[in-house]
Amino acid sequence: MKLLFLNGPNLNMLGIREPGIYGRQTYEDLEKYIRGFCDELGIACQILQSNHEGALVDAIQSAYGRMDGIVINPAAYTHTSVALLDALKAVSLPAVEVHLSDVSSREDFRQVSYVRLACCKTIAGHGFQGYRMAAEHLLAEKNGASQVGKE
Repeated sequence: MKLLFLNGPNLNMLGIREPGIYGRQTYEDLEKYIRGFCDELGIACQILQSNHEGALVDAIQSAYGRMDGIVINPAAYTHTSVALLDALKAVSLPAVEVHLSDVSSREDFRQVSYVRLACCKTIAGHGFQGYRMAAEHLLAEKNGASQVGKE
Protein backbone atom coordinates (compact mmCIF):
# COMPACT_ATOMS: atom_id res chain seq x y z
CA MET A 1 0.00 0.00 0.00
CA LYS A 2 1.22 3.47 -0.93
CA LEU A 3 -0.22 6.57 0.76
CA LEU A 4 0.25 10.26 0.15
CA PHE A 5 0.14 12.39 3.30
CA LEU A 6 -0.66 16.02 2.46
CA ASN A 7 -0.47 18.88 4.92
CA GLY A 8 -1.69 22.38 4.19
CA PRO A 9 -0.73 25.89 5.23
CA ASN A 10 0.92 26.68 8.55
CA LEU A 11 1.41 23.07 9.58
CA ASN A 12 5.13 23.72 9.12
CA MET A 13 4.73 26.00 12.17
CA LEU A 14 3.67 23.20 14.52
CA GLY A 15 5.24 23.67 17.92
CA ILE A 16 5.21 27.43 17.48
CA ARG A 17 1.69 28.20 16.28
CA GLU A 18 -0.96 28.22 19.01
CA PRO A 19 0.56 25.47 21.16
CA GLY A 20 -2.56 25.50 23.35
CA ILE A 21 -4.48 24.12 20.37
CA TYR A 22 -1.85 22.24 18.36
CA GLY A 23 0.66 21.23 21.03
CA ARG A 24 4.42 21.67 21.19
CA GLN A 25 5.46 18.89 18.82
CA THR A 26 7.00 20.12 15.57
CA TYR A 27 6.25 19.32 11.96
CA GLU A 28 9.45 17.26 11.90
CA ASP A 29 8.01 15.27 14.83
CA LEU A 30 4.86 14.66 12.77
CA GLU A 31 6.86 13.43 9.77
CA LYS A 32 8.85 11.08 12.02
CA TYR A 33 5.62 9.78 13.58
CA ILE A 34 4.05 9.13 10.15
CA ARG A 35 7.15 7.35 8.81
CA GLY A 36 7.33 5.24 11.98
CA PHE A 37 3.81 3.88 11.87
CA CYS A 38 3.95 3.44 8.09
CA ASP A 39 7.05 1.26 8.49
CA GLU A 40 5.26 -0.69 11.22
CA LEU A 41 2.16 -1.20 9.05
CA GLY A 42 4.08 -1.96 5.84
CA ILE A 43 2.88 1.19 4.08
CA ALA A 44 5.05 3.14 1.65
CA CYS A 45 4.48 6.83 2.21
CA GLN A 46 5.13 10.18 0.63
CA ILE A 47 4.73 13.24 2.86
CA LEU A 48 4.30 16.80 1.62
CA GLN A 49 3.52 20.07 3.35
CA SER A 50 2.83 23.24 1.43
CA ASN A 51 1.48 26.68 2.14
CA HIS A 52 0.46 26.92 -1.52
CA GLU A 53 -2.86 25.61 -2.76
CA GLY A 54 -1.56 24.87 -6.27
CA ALA A 55 1.27 22.72 -4.92
CA LEU A 56 -1.27 20.64 -3.00
CA VAL A 57 -3.44 20.31 -6.12
CA ASP A 58 -0.36 19.22 -8.11
CA ALA A 59 0.48 16.61 -5.46
CA ILE A 60 -3.05 15.19 -5.52
CA GLN A 61 -2.98 14.99 -9.31
CA SER A 62 0.44 13.33 -9.29
CA ALA A 63 -0.91 10.65 -6.95
CA TYR A 64 -3.14 9.34 -9.73
CA GLY A 65 -1.90 5.91 -10.79
CA ARG A 66 0.93 5.97 -8.22
CA MET A 67 -0.78 5.96 -4.82
CA ASP A 68 -3.49 3.85 -3.23
CA GLY A 69 -4.93 6.61 -1.08
CA ILE A 70 -4.51 10.08 0.36
CA VAL A 71 -4.47 11.34 3.94
CA ILE A 72 -5.04 15.08 3.80
CA ASN A 73 -4.93 17.78 6.43
CA PRO A 74 -5.91 20.74 4.27
CA ALA A 75 -5.64 23.11 7.26
CA ALA A 76 -7.14 26.51 6.35
CA TYR A 77 -7.88 25.32 2.81
CA THR A 78 -10.46 22.97 4.34
CA HIS A 79 -12.90 25.86 4.48
CA THR A 80 -12.07 27.60 1.21
CA SER A 81 -10.68 25.31 -1.46
CA VAL A 82 -12.93 24.04 -4.19
CA ALA A 83 -9.69 23.39 -6.09
CA LEU A 84 -8.61 20.72 -3.59
CA LEU A 85 -12.10 19.21 -3.68
CA ASP A 86 -12.05 19.06 -7.47
CA ALA A 87 -8.56 17.52 -7.52
CA LEU A 88 -9.59 14.82 -5.05
CA LYS A 89 -12.70 14.08 -7.09
CA ALA A 90 -10.67 13.98 -10.31
CA VAL A 91 -8.22 11.32 -9.12
CA SER A 92 -10.92 9.24 -7.41
CA LEU A 93 -8.52 7.84 -4.82
CA PRO A 94 -9.86 7.02 -1.37
CA ALA A 95 -9.03 9.95 0.89
CA VAL A 96 -9.33 10.66 4.59
CA GLU A 97 -9.51 14.21 5.94
CA VAL A 98 -7.52 14.73 9.15
CA HIS A 99 -7.40 17.63 11.59
CA LEU A 100 -5.20 17.79 14.66
CA SER A 101 -7.76 19.79 16.64
CA ASP A 102 -11.47 19.21 17.08
CA VAL A 103 -12.64 21.66 14.44
CA SER A 104 -16.29 21.00 15.35
CA SER A 105 -15.76 22.84 18.65
CA ARG A 106 -13.96 25.82 17.13
CA GLU A 107 -14.99 28.94 15.20
CA ASP A 108 -18.11 28.92 13.02
CA PHE A 109 -16.16 29.23 9.77
CA ARG A 110 -14.32 25.99 10.60
CA GLN A 111 -17.59 24.04 10.41
CA VAL A 112 -17.50 24.09 6.61
CA SER A 113 -15.29 21.58 4.81
CA TYR A 114 -15.23 21.45 1.04
CA VAL A 115 -12.62 18.69 1.05
CA ARG A 116 -14.84 16.43 3.16
CA LEU A 117 -17.17 16.06 0.18
CA ALA A 118 -14.52 13.92 -1.57
CA CYS A 119 -13.35 11.99 1.50
CA CYS A 120 -14.56 8.64 2.80
CA LYS A 121 -13.88 9.65 6.42
CA THR A 122 -12.95 12.63 8.59
CA ILE A 123 -10.84 12.29 11.73
CA ALA A 124 -10.52 15.34 13.97
CA GLY A 125 -9.28 16.09 17.45
CA HIS A 126 -6.89 13.15 17.88
CA GLY A 127 -3.64 15.04 17.30
CA PHE A 128 -0.90 13.11 15.51
CA GLN A 129 -2.74 9.84 16.16
CA GLY A 130 -5.41 10.94 13.64
CA TYR A 131 -2.92 10.33 10.83
CA ARG A 132 -2.40 6.74 11.95
CA MET A 133 -6.16 6.25 12.32
CA ALA A 134 -6.59 7.52 8.75
CA ALA A 135 -3.90 5.19 7.38
CA GLU A 136 -5.37 2.23 9.24
CA HIS A 137 -8.81 3.06 7.81
CA LEU A 138 -7.45 3.17 4.26
CA LEU A 139 -5.48 -0.04 4.80
CA ALA A 140 -8.58 -1.81 6.14
CA GLU A 141 -10.64 -0.54 3.20
CA LYS A 142 -8.05 -1.78 0.73
CA ASN A 143 -7.73 -5.16 2.45
CA GLY A 144 -11.51 -5.49 2.68
CA ALA A 145 -11.88 -4.63 -0.99
CA SER A 146 -9.17 -7.11 -1.94
CA GLN A 147 -11.04 -9.86 -0.07
CA VAL A 148 -14.32 -9.31 -1.94
CA GLY A 149 -15.08 -12.34 -4.06
CA LYS A 150 -12.34 -14.46 -2.42
CA GLU A 151 -14.58 -16.14 0.14
